[in-house]
Amino acid sequence: MKDLNKILQIRYNNVKPASGRLLVAEPFLGDPFFSRSVVLLIEHNEEGSFGLIMNKEIPVKPAEAAPALARFDGKVFIGGPVQPQSIFYLHTLGPRLNGSHHIMGQLYWGGDAMQLNEMINRGEVKPHEVRFYLGYSGWSSGQLNDELKRNSWVVTTVSDDVLLNTSPRHMWKFLLQKMGGKYAYWVNFPSDPLLN
Repeated sequence: MKDLNKILQIRYNNVKPASGRLLVAEPFLGDPFFSRSVVLLIEHNEEGSFGLIMNKEIPVKPAEAAPALARFDGKVFIGGPVQPQSIFYLHTLGPRLNGSHHIMGQLYWGGDAMQLNEMINRGEVKPHEVRFYLGYSGWSSGQLNDELKRNSWVVTTVSDDVLLNTSPRHMWKFLLQKMGGKYAYWVNFPSDPLLN
């Protein structure tokens, strides 16, 4: 156990949090929302941070989350513990959707919800082009930096292609293995260290 604590207390990396970067949870992060999660940071500044959990897909149809999406067969994820009744979305529609915010590569956040509904109803949006999220992950000013100092997260980067095409079920393990070194060992740690 002493060796394990030594591994976890090493400063993970020097990648700083920013829009478009990922937070990968350390293996023993006990929060039920964030356990073994991968969070895409949408915003990070002095006022706080906002992101969406990328690897917690749920067996819910978009129409169950919002009746206006009855004609859409896309994916729904848990975005985080804040405002779980609200719907957020990431997409690859780019400037086709007014008010979209570019995150990285072909990936955008938000945009005109009414226009998106109209585009869906006209059959102009394919299921793989939009992902819906219930709730979001938020940190107040300085909170995320405190969590990084406690080594709760690893900050990393990845292409939008990898992010959108990696199975949500395997994303946490895949990213750690891709990072290599000590991170690759994390995939073998049990969720509860007392079970080791």
